[in-house]
Amino acid sequence: MIIHSAKYLISSPSFDKCPPADKPEYAFIGRSNVGKSSLINMLTGQISLAKTSATPGKTQLINHFIVESSTSQKNKQQWYVVDLPGYGYAKRSQTDRRRWEQMIENYLRKRPNLLQVMVLIDSRHVPQKNDLEFVNQLDKWEVPFSLIFTKADKEKPGVVTRNVQIFLDTLKVTWQFLPQVFITSAQKKTGREDVLLFIEQNNLRAAENEMIG
Repeated sequence: MIIHSAKYLISSPSFDKCPPADKPEYAFIGRSNVGKSSLINMLTGQISLAKTSATPGKTQLINHFIVESSTSQKNKQQWYVVDLPGYGYAKRSQTDRRRWEQMIENYLRKRPNLLQVMVLIDSRHVPQKNDLEFVNQLDKWEVPFSLIFTKADKEKPGVVTRNVQIFLDTLKVTWQFLPQVFITSAQKKTGREDVLLFIEQNNLRAAENEMIG
């Protein structure tokens, strides 16, 4: 996949205020400080598309970016990247957490063009409770998702491999099938081509289904 442009579109307070659901959509979410903005910038080839510092207000909204790309066969594609507010922020009030949960659940369960939720996991750590709870909730809602392990350059390769395996082994206890997994580094651009190829394939599949329909 070749990225031609990526631009900020709009920040919405709820799923019904989001742009028309007329393009494939990929939502990125994870615990606070997981490196989500850096990953989005790395994937799109933009230095400051998503804000890497905490911006008051923006972090509480559904942030849409529109991306234009082409496949290796020169097919043009347009799709949305969605930057969702991070979870697990300890200082967030109970009222804020409830508001966040309701907004995110409505978006994830009701957005018709959402093809994949890209759940970001910090590869430097063993499985965290709130990460496991979130992916289990997605599974219950039957929302398609993939796991992107971030910051792989910040730890020894053996540690990263072990932490990823522990996470997957934990899921295997109750899951029959495991999600797609990517290991990334925004700084070294590790995993970029794999994630973009995955998105490209999903875009093509969505286009074929629309043609058939």
